[in-house]
Amino acid sequence: MSSDPIQLMIEKEIALPSPPAVAVQILNAVQKEEAALCDLVKIISADPALTGKMLQIANSSFYALKNKVSSIDRALSVMGTNVIKNIALSFVIATDFRGEKQSSFNFDSYWRRSVTAAVAADLLSQQLGQKDDDIFVTALLQDIGMLVLFMNKKCAYSDLLQEASLSAAPLSDLERHHYSFDHQQVGAVLTRKWGLPESISMPIGYHHKPDSASENNCKTAAILQFSDKLSNIYHETNSAEKARLLQDELAEYFSIGAEETRKLLDDVAAKSIEILNTFEIEPGDMKPYSQMLQEANDELGKLNLSYEQLVIELKEAKEKSDRLTQELKDINLRLNDLAYYDALTGLFNHRYFQDSLNSELTRAIRYHSSFSLIFFDIDFFKKVNDTFGHPAGDQVLKNVAKEVKKTVRPSDIVARYGGEEFVVILPETDMTGVKVFAARLRRCVEGIITEEDNQQIMVTISLGGTTFDPERPETTKDTLIQTADRALYMSKQNGRNQVTILAAERTPSTCKL
Repeated sequence: MSSDPIQLMIEKEIALPSPPAVAVQILNAVQKEEAALCDLVKIISADPALTGKMLQIANSSFYALKNKVSSIDRALSVMGTNVIKNIALSFVIATDFRGEKQSSFNFDSYWRRSVTAAVAADLLSQQLGQKDDDIFVTALLQDIGMLVLFMNKKCAYSDLLQEASLSAAPLSDLERHHYSFDHQQVGAVLTRKWGLPESISMPIGYHHKPDSASENNCKTAAILQFSDKLSNIYHETNSAEKARLLQDELAEYFSIGAEETRKLLDDVAAKSIEILNTFEIEPGDMKPYSQMLQEANDELGKLNLSYEQLVIELKEAKEKSDRLTQELKDINLRLNDLAYYDALTGLFNHRYFQDSLNSELTRAIRYHSSFSLIFFDIDFFKKVNDTFGHPAGDQVLKNVAKEVKKTVRPSDIVARYGGEEFVVILPETDMTGVKVFAARLRRCVEGIITEEDNQQIMVTISLGGTTFDPERPETTKDTLIQTADRALYMSKQNGRNQVTILAAERTPSTCKL
């Protein structure tokens, strides 16, 4: 990987997170030639929760030690500094980068897949006779670039993940198309910046394309790629098809036979469930692949493996169809939101206002009721942008929108008409009511303070309004808009920070209430 230009590009566009404080202490401790063991014991022992997790995993079937260890000192002497360091780093990083439950990025699913891949990489490495103390943490962090991209891009990256799930295009290809780099490269740059060795960062940078890695790193990168595929069998759809393909690929790449592959699959599931519980991550309905086949066999009542896999594939095809249907519904709801909401302020947009005004006019005519319409805009808003900058101007707009939404009733409709101009539809409100409301709205905005670079920005608004009179049903939507707009213009002409309420084709009443 040509790291220098890519690294410069990534660091220019992406805010790379710092490693957890405990991780920094662990890395610093193991880099010292003297007293590394003692320092590492002190760091881990200072955190009772971390100590408990370390001993739990050291005594698990994953390491299958002959004698139970009851202290970090003993674990270090039996398992070695490097293994203990990587277990500790894995816990600390996985705990620190969990994210919010309500986030559009599924952090639990991400770490479930990552821990499973880490277990798979370790088991595969053992099966190949390639001792690698770093392989667990390397596989665990191979996709950490995805987390970093989400933390920086938020919804845009969530949309990219959804696009990848709905299309045949690999995620890394879509990332390079949008950003000119992918999560592999972000992960490599991040782990290198954190001070992890090249034996970890380099394979991470090539885990989707191991043949492009250097001779020293290609085998580790390949193990990462296969660990990801092993994890996908348990955490994605079409697991039967993926298992068949994996069997062929492992035979071709590593000369691993079918029975060995099946045992590897079962071991990955069994040990991952145990390790996931240690990480306090729900394993979900994860079960060994042989159990999945046996359940299919019980359902079908035959022993032929092809039939067993067919049942799984049919079931998964239906589940995928149901999932795609739900995703399309979610996309349609989001598109509907985009069609009717203003992205900056969160208010309804011009299109929604026009539709709502038509509906309210029709309703008022049918039920012989009144309603009112207010136009208002922010006084001297161009001066705000020119003085404080457009980001400050955007914040003013958002603050005004937020306070106006608090002022109106649930039945009222507030929309951004365009630029700094807003509109409010007030159902069941007559001329007296609109005067009172407009005055309250003017005073509300007058009290808003926007902080920007230790400076306070205060603005006022000019308002114009009108009322639909049920005794004059011939009044049109255009007449109401033109009247309210003319009233707004009069407020601005009369000195701004004013309220002007006009009845259609009647003498205006201008006041500062």
